[in-house]
Amino acid sequence: MSRTALEAEPDDQPPPEDDHAFFGQPKGLLTLSGLEVWERFSFLGMQAILVLYFADTVAHGGMGMSSGTAASVSAAYGTLVYLVSVAGGWLADRILGSYRAVLWGGVLIACGHYAMAVPTPTMTWVGLGLISAGTGLLKPNVATMVGKLYRTDDERRDAGFALYYMAINIGAFAGPLITGWLGDHEGWHWGFSAAAVGMTFGLIQYVAGRRHLAGRRNTAEFALAPDALRRAVRLIVVGILAAAVLATGLAVAGWLTMGRFVDLLTVISVIAPVVYFAVMFMSPRVSAEERGRLRPYIVLFLASTVFNFILFQAYSTMMLLAASNAETTILGFDFPASWYASALGAFEVGLAPLVAALWVRMGRSQPHASNKIAIGVVLGGLSFLLMVLPTSGHANDSYTMSAWWIVGSYFLLGLGDILLETSGMSATTKLAPAAFSSQTMSLWFLSLALANGIQAQTVKLYDDVSKPAYFGVNGAIAVAAGLAVMAAAPWLRRTMHPVH
Repeated sequence: MSRTALEAEPDDQPPPEDDHAFFGQPKGLLTLSGLEVWERFSFLGMQAILVLYFADTVAHGGMGMSSGTAASVSAAYGTLVYLVSVAGGWLADRILGSYRAVLWGGVLIACGHYAMAVPTPTMTWVGLGLISAGTGLLKPNVATMVGKLYRTDDERRDAGFALYYMAINIGAFAGPLITGWLGDHEGWHWGFSAAAVGMTFGLIQYVAGRRHLAGRRNTAEFALAPDALRRAVRLIVVGILAAAVLATGLAVAGWLTMGRFVDLLTVISVIAPVVYFAVMFMSPRVSAEERGRLRPYIVLFLASTVFNFILFQAYSTMMLLAASNAETTILGFDFPASWYASALGAFEVGLAPLVAALWVRMGRSQPHASNKIAIGVVLGGLSFLLMVLPTSGHANDSYTMSAWWIVGSYFLLGLGDILLETSGMSATTKLAPAAFSSQTMSLWFLSLALANGIQAQTVKLYDDVSKPAYFGVNGAIAVAAGLAVMAAAPWLRRTMHPVH
């Protein structure tokens, strides 16, 4: 059956009355946003306590790592999560289809969180591996499914992604509140259990709302021929088994240490996007016009890398700083340090609808996507520069700063995240070559892998340099990168058509 015929199948399209049923947006946005509420609840709820779990003493139920090592391993886990998204995009395009890729990704994530609920180090690593594989399947493909709800020239698109991102951050707000309280009062693995339950709820509502989704057929959009499919499955199975045997052998021999594994992931995070861009530029299935739109996308990719290098440290170095040097009492109420992560989600929940409404009101007079992204990067840098003030002028590290410094930093970071991520994901779905639709979204997530890969190396310095120097240098680099994107705005506007 031809691709045109497949696209015309009524089972693959939501009911016509769905088009404006959710705050003027397609009703399928509600289903996908609901899934992301629970996925982010589980993922970021776990992420908020993961670095604290790694850094806690063994006697207190933690892993006994130093602060720098805990932050580095946590960042390496994030690197692995987003590296796997490349395979997730390919599997959706060629084998599973977007709907099934998201479904099975969610199942793996839930199983991973249930594994982490078991209080043994072995099950912690097993759980993190399952979550990495599941998130790699789910994240690039659910965002692609959001893009399929709109025509390329639909002016609701950016506003829809802003609402979708607001839903993500409802989960980001609620997750650390629950997992953080349980981790602080009952034990870290109780917090991981809450993440497991949250992902299970997400799967239930995703399946229940599938009729409202576009792109939900059981076949892949660019499915492999039967013979090629069988070969691909055999190669995947053999490759996974070979990698597992090799890793086990190297670990037993003492060569594959945790530090070397972290370094290996960083190297892969640098090489993977270079190779991926090269493949798309040279592919005969990519037209000259599509190839021209990929060039400005490289700039957006690098901007995303710089911003997310700062953003992800909200769950590593900023969390460690909050646990050791920030007040955990407001108006006489004591709270876990991990609750600071909820401030980031709260700001994004509150600001996202305002940003969405602003873009709708401005219509075609709104700033170009590249300028939104540039402003986001600058705000990310300013969030780190702000932390130079409360960490300066102390004789040692025993000081305590006001909670409002962390909250203020997260406000800047949250606003920057809304501007960059919603515009970036929306632009990605518009700039993507047709033959690489899900995989181009995977390329956006590779920018997150690269950000984490760089972070995995940089945070090793957290224990070795002064806090003002650490936050000041990283923040200044981000601000400079944002200003560079602003300077390139005229070229980006010319080359990013049809992106506004």
